[in-house]
Amino acid sequence: MSRVCYLSGKKTVTGFAVSHSNRHTKRKWKVNLRKVRVGDKVIKVSAKYLRKFGVILKSGNMNI
Repeated sequence: MSRVCYLSGKKTVTGFAVSHSNRHTKRKWKVNLRKVRVGDKVIKVSAKYLRKFGVILKSGNMNI
């Protein structure tokens, strides 16, 4: 499975790590995913999105 948030669409971002001497090396920022059970499904949701909408998800009011 890919590292993509099921609800917000957040995914891995690429860029450069810049050292003190200004050397650039490629790096990745990976999204912080959590597995959440909603009804009978298990979905991957970013932690930031979960903090915002976790109560709605756990109550079962959101259609997924």
